[in-house]
Amino acid sequence: EETRKHGLIFSGLYNSNTGLNNLNQFIQAQKITKDLNPTYGSIQKLFQRQTNLVVFCEDKVVKVLSNKDAVFNADGNPQLVANERVLGQVTPFVGEYGISKNPESFASESYRAYFTDKQRRAVLRLSMDGLTPISDAGMKDWFKDNLKVCDTIYGAFDERKQKSSVIKWH
Repeated sequence: EETRKHGLIFSGLYNSNTGLNNLNQFIQAQKITKDLNPTYGSIQKLFQRQTNLVVFCEDKVVKVLSNKDAVFNADGNPQLVANERVLGQVTPFVGEYGISKNPESFASESYRAYFTDKQRRAVLRLSMDGLTPISDAGMKDWFKDNLKVCDTIYGAFDERKQKSSVIKWH
């Protein structure tokens, strides 16, 4: 048995239309693992967004391309290329934030995701333009004082009010 704190491993495919179920097959001859930088901390949450995978680590949030890779042109712009690998290039989001050890603080709505980083005492939004510390908008001191004393932090999104909320639990 091996515990992979900084890596992903995936099995064979499941297709309900054909009855193919290879979820219990881990063929080591194939490239079935994707390792992340150990400095990001352990993986706490996986979230599928469009056709990519967002990985929330303790100290970093990264995007992992799925069934494609990025080849960069001379001008630095990426060009997507299809390949046979299930998980492609890992791209960290700008900002020194992660989800700490509180994956229960995650909430999503549409293309936006909300979560807390207890270590850095911040509430964050991940959207099309990247990571934004929304706790800095008038509540920075409150979250700085209160997040450090919480054991469990729940995240939620109120559909009626179209607002995210953080519920702390001691």
